[in-house]
Amino acid sequence: MERVLHITSGDMAGGSLVKSGLSGEVFVWHDILYDGPRNPGWPHEGTLDARALFLERTTGGGLDKAYVLETLRNQYQTLISATDYECIVLWFDACLFDQSMLAHVLTCLHLQGVLDAELLCVDKFPGIEPFHGLGQLRPEQLASLYGNRRPVTNAQFRFAALVDKAFANQDMGLFTELSQMWEAPLPWIPAAVVRLLKEKPDPATGLGKLEHLALQAIRAGHATPGQIFAAVAAADTPPRFWGDTTLWAKINALADRVSPFVRIEGPADRLPQWKSEVPLKDFRITALSKTEIAQESR
Repeated sequence: MERVLHITSGDMAGGSLVKSGLSGEVFVWHDILYDGPRNPGWPHEGTLDARALFLERTTGGGLDKAYVLETLRNQYQTLISATDYECIVLWFDACLFDQSMLAHVLTCLHLQGVLDAELLCVDKFPGIEPFHGLGQLRPEQLASLYGNRRPVTNAQFRFAALVDKAFANQDMGLFTELSQMWEAPLPWIPAAVVRLLKEKPDPATGLGKLEHLALQAIRAGHATPGQIFAAVAAADTPPRFWGDTTLWAKINALADRVSPFVRIEGPADRLPQWKSEVPLKDFRITALSKTEIAQESR
């Protein structure tokens, strides 16, 4: 029987793939590859160490650096072993999170001598509106997509390396070029890059789009993390690249500013960004008035 390796980006999608009845092994990649320190292409050991520290800080210590470092090393070891498989199938969404990951994984596979891979990039599914990603699909729905996979072309491998370079170096000039491409070899990249550019701080407010949407929801009276998440998800344009950990980090950042925009009250000073015994329902987030902002900044 042909050895198949399925690579995807989320635990929910990975779990559904395992239950889908499709043959092969399922491997879920974990990293936030549109942000943080790294080099283009295959990582150096120093890069892995820097990324592990970055992810520990990004999750407010919810992910231990040593655990992250071991996870990252194991992930690249899996890519080294990818040549042992007769078939590699990549399952990714059209969002910023997945597209930055897709570009990096394709680049690393190619550097390991993988010339044959198949790609399933999903940006919609009948009956699911709004569609945010593969994690929304049931196992049988994922299985129904398998016939849509297409071979990764040489042009796509080359383009992936260019995209990976842009994300690794946070190259604004290259981002601008990518965002304006009409016929990109990986056609979902331009929209993903446009979304990334919207996360860059606005000159007037200093806020990226996700921070702005969170603050907008809080000012509208949504006080609990769950309420804020629902309001921001409804206001954002699909596909959604962020999850709860990312949103809590943005809310914490609004509270940590020199002139804070919000106040967080609850069993901890800040929202927990990973698995925690502290219940999220016990937190309340309120927007500060201009007078309060001035007072807090003194």
